[in-house]
Amino acid sequence: MTGFSVHTGKVAVLEADHVDTDRIIPARFLSMVTRSGYGELLFSDVRGGDFILDRPEAQGASVLVVGTNFGCGSSREHAVWAIQQAGFVAVVARKESDSPGFSDIFRQNAANCGLLLIELLPEAHSRIVRLGTGAEVTVDLLNQQIAGESFEILPATKEQLVRGLDLIGTTMDLEDSITSFEGKHDPIAPVGTSV
Repeated sequence: MTGFSVHTGKVAVLEADHVDTDRIIPARFLSMVTRSGYGELLFSDVRGGDFILDRPEAQGASVLVVGTNFGCGSSREHAVWAIQQAGFVAVVARKESDSPGFSDIFRQNAANCGLLLIELLPEAHSRIVRLGTGAEVTVDLLNQQIAGESFEILPATKEQLVRGLDLIGTTMDLEDSITSFEGKHDPIAPVGTSV
């Protein structure tokens, strides 16, 4: 994965709340055996006509602005892959007192795949929405800012994104410790047991 520090790009505003993973990438496409080809399937069942991503001003957008509880429903990495393969590097959601910006499983899948998720409180989120689809914004992960609005992110997730590490890369960071552990213990007997 590529590391993330600062990105400037166009916004696409999809202000819907509670968008589930089946709407992001319909289940019938989950039987594909590759990790590619999902970008053109993003929001497949609602595309066409006046859908925001089909409008000229949304073409080339790389920051998706959504409502609250985005990515709810069933767990599927495919939803994250579809968003990324459609050209988005960050998703900005609204965090309410009674609703998270993102579902927990979607949040973890995004971190594992290198998609930056940003949660903003309603007032800050509203200011980003008012910029409108096609507006250019700068996302500064290092300073945790988007278009002048501050956001929080877990330090471990931030480091993972900045360094461009997936789960395997994060594990490989511990390669020396793993090798040392394996050298001290019999690979057949569990730790703490005698043979």
